[in-house]
Amino acid sequence: MKFELTEQQKMVREMVREFARSEVDPIASELDRKEEYPAATMKRIGELGLLGIMIPKEYGGSGLGAVSYSLVVEELSKACASTGALTSVHNSFAPYMILKWGTEEQRRKYIPPLARGEILGGFAATEPNAGSDLGAMQTTAVLEGDHYIINGSKTFITGGPKAGTVIVFALTDRGSGPRGLTGFIVENTCKGYKVGPIFEKMGIRASETSELIFEDMEVPRENVLGKEGEGFKIALAAIDGGRIGISAQAVGIAQRALDLSIERARTREQFGGPIGKLQAIQWMLAEMATKVEASRLLTLQAAYIKDTGQRFSKEAAMAKLMSSETAVFCADRALQIHGGYGYMRDYPIERLYRDAKITEIYEGTSEVQKLVISSQLLR
Repeated sequence: MKFELTEQQKMVREMVREFARSEVDPIASELDRKEEYPAATMKRIGELGLLGIMIPKEYGGSGLGAVSYSLVVEELSKACASTGALTSVHNSFAPYMILKWGTEEQRRKYIPPLARGEILGGFAATEPNAGSDLGAMQTTAVLEGDHYIINGSKTFITGGPKAGTVIVFALTDRGSGPRGLTGFIVENTCKGYKVGPIFEKMGIRASETSELIFEDMEVPRENVLGKEGEGFKIALAAIDGGRIGISAQAVGIAQRALDLSIERARTREQFGGPIGKLQAIQWMLAEMATKVEASRLLTLQAAYIKDTGQRFSKEAAMAKLMSSETAVFCADRALQIHGGYGYMRDYPIERLYRDAKITEIYEGTSEVQKLVISSQLLR
């Protein structure tokens, strides 16, 4: 069994690693403190071709796959988890979903500006009473002539205030439950489209998470994604891909926590020598390193299976479950190794600690991942 990256994948990783080190990391703490969206960084990421990495070149993308995508998100997340989150959500949803389920006319119209990063994509499924349970959605879409009239609201939309093209899910048949859901390609210029409050968050504070509110929003009939009533199937399939991105984000957070901990163990002097000579510290580092490596391999495996065109729901859930819990574990151990200094905002450990937790929550909580995995095992 071969686990070697291709030369192209290695080049992508090294390019993004250097970019993250030189342009993303130096401003990450300030953006977090100010809760400021990284506009200039996202523009550069688009210019580097990283916002259409899974999109074929004929539609303006880079023509690479999910493995390269996961490497990109990991490297960005080492420097700034907010930037990693924005890059992950954009790539996983709007351009990819339109490529997979859209008409050729929709692809030609919407994908190129998304792939070039000229427009940021969004994904709007979660509602106040419909998070993990997509079947509990209340947003409705009623066909009137050549337009659907959509009413409702979405919450916890990553990058919501900046998203220009959003995949929105709404009920076109209220009596059919999940089978009544339909996906729509929605432009933020649609009449009745409104950005709601931007949330103040514990972590990934620079990613701007908001509500989206639809009041008699008019969406052209030709903007249905797939077919009417296919929304539930489309949303679940897209979320599988999104889990790979969050897994990669979590691996990036965990790896940065490990790197900082190794440096600290080598340089912090206590009891007559570096703390890395203490068995307690050595064991923490060993556990962290093992969990990070296992998480990375699970993430790359899920990405590879996706690239081959096979079903990857179980593998993505496994990767997301393992990686997110590893991020939380490593951030916690890193803070312990740094002691009081790790608790201070002058050190990046405090930010990593806050950023890590969300990876156990969005794109399905850890409990949801276990349901997905077990359902596949018991089929």
